[in-house]
Amino acid sequence: MSGVRTQWASPGCLHSPRFSTRSVKIAVCVKFPATIKTLLLKQSFALTRLLNPPHSLSMSFSSSSCMDGSYAEIVVVRHGETEWNADGRIQGHLDVELSEAGKQQAALVADRLSKEPKISAVYSSDLKRALVTAETIAAKCGGLEVITDPDLRERNLGELQGLVFREAAKLSPKAHKAFLSHRTDQDIPGGGESLDHLFQRCTSSLQRIGNKHKGERVVVASHGGVIRSLYKRACPNGKSGGKVLNTSVNIFHLCDEEWTIKSWGDVSHLQPTGYLESGFGGDKTSG
Repeated sequence: MSGVRTQWASPGCLHSPRFSTRSVKIAVCVKFPATIKTLLLKQSFALTRLLNPPHSLSMSFSSSSCMDGSYAEIVVVRHGETEWNADGRIQGHLDVELSEAGKQQAALVADRLSKEPKISAVYSSDLKRALVTAETIAAKCGGLEVITDPDLRERNLGELQGLVFREAAKLSPKAHKAFLSHRTDQDIPGGGESLDHLFQRCTSSLQRIGNKHKGERVVVASHGGVIRSLYKRACPNGKSGGKVLNTSVNIFHLCDEEWTIKSWGDVSHLQPTGYLESGFGGDKTSG
């Protein structure tokens, strides 16, 4: 359904590969002198670093086992950057606008997606930073109407919302301690959510979207904490997916209750610009 970009095997969520019957590749072992072997390895490594800088490596996983194409391909995009992202300020449910850099990021990812296979629908969190990102994509991909779902909102971080993260421990110690807790059922003082609650609402939302759009390709614009939860649903025993960069493209295949990840953390659309190194949040700090 969509073109495959740079292939990177996941370190912690590896699915069985799909084999093609159209061609067979046979490995051939050729022995080189040690000096030539060292040179070849160095050149190979240098080329890899050039094409995929370390800060922007994307990972690609095998597709769903639904061989008949009866799965939904869901392109999940984190919102563009906000001024609060740049300042290291915790957003949560607070409705913060995109910055100028964030608007540029949204335009770049929209242009990229408009050149890829057809998008059937665009969904979004109802918070402005995700919604404007989604509207930018929808306008570029055929003028689609954005469907909002509050279940795609960022985690409610209670008393921490609005604080600069580095000052949170001093200004709201109880909430900060709850936020750092390893207990997934730990709520955050001030009406904040537990990780379990976040996981339940956002994975249920994506499952509903997947059930409705089998055989189609759709876009979902959301937030770092949400996307990390979706990764956990697809890779329950895998290592962390790492930081979710602003407007990163993360592709999920949903086949009924089976979730797999096709690619993760792709920001190749930002690499020719000055907008790559951006964004607080998208990791455990959320936002």
